[in-house]
Amino acid sequence: MTSAINDPARDNFVIPPKEGSSFRLDKGDSIRIVNDNGTQVVDFWCISLTGEAEYLSMEHCREVLGKIYYEPGDVLISNRYTPLLEYVADTAGGQHDTLIAACSAQMYVRFGREDGHPSCASNFLQNTRHIDWPLHLLPQPWNLFMRAAVRESGAIEYSRPPYIPGGIVELKALCPVLVVMSACPDDCYPTNGGDGSAKAVSVSIHASAKPVGGMGSVSGVACP
Repeated sequence: MTSAINDPARDNFVIPPKEGSSFRLDKGDSIRIVNDNGTQVVDFWCISLTGEAEYLSMEHCREVLGKIYYEPGDVLISNRYTPLLEYVADTAGGQHDTLIAACSAQMYVRFGREDGHPSCASNFLQNTRHIDWPLHLLPQPWNLFMRAAVRESGAIEYSRPPYIPGGIVELKALCPVLVVMSACPDDCYPTNGGDGSAKAVSVSIHASAKPVGGMGSVSGVACP
């Protein structure tokens, strides 16, 4: 399992199957997550670099937006109601799951898998060590490309991602953030991989124009 902290001065990255990466974005930077094979789920987190233990919160977004599926044009907020991301564009079919927890070592034990099975939870913790993230705090991820529809009865219906190779989700940072992503290794639920195997995903970052002299330290910089 690899932890890769990528320099956003570069443009293009690949997250290998079952692994995770983290990306620092400044205000105005845009990130595109590309489902190259059209079958891979990506667990997505966003952490504010200006607030203590402040993160993209699915429950707060659902409350404020009044829906369980977000759409381009929506502003996604933190557990303190701070705007963190603008949902810019989506060519991957939308309806990305906001309800289901990240897969974890304990989940795989429950399914009878081997010890040490890769998980999105462990990828998240590995990719947040450098910011001293609290080990007990695992936010609900935004499960990009994952389908977990809610039926009229209230039951959850798990299904594979819509097969849209090259489908893109594009987001813009509204303040300095750390984005963490995991190419989900789930081989238990019918939500990932098409044939049950994890695939790589591509990421591209467009850095906004910075003032001469740079942005300086993020400490003390407040989100709008």
